[in-house]
Amino acid sequence: MAMGRLVDLDDLIDVGEVAALLGLAHKNSVTTYMRRYDDFPVPAIEFAEGKCRAWVREDIERWHERREEHA
Repeated sequence: MAMGRLVDLDDLIDVGEVAALLGLAHKNSVTTYMRRYDDFPVPAIEFAEGKCRAWVREDIERWHERREEHA
């Protein structure tokens, strides 16, 4: 059985925090980003049919930095 990635709970952020880090006006825009960008970070936790998601802060920050470098 494969083990998942170990993550410190303090490093997890919710959709509202992801939106804030990316400078998005609405947290619903995060779902749009997930559909639009193939390389958008996968949530570390997702349940309730995608209604509850949490990402690793560093994953989002790194992704955002790469996008800004190529803008």
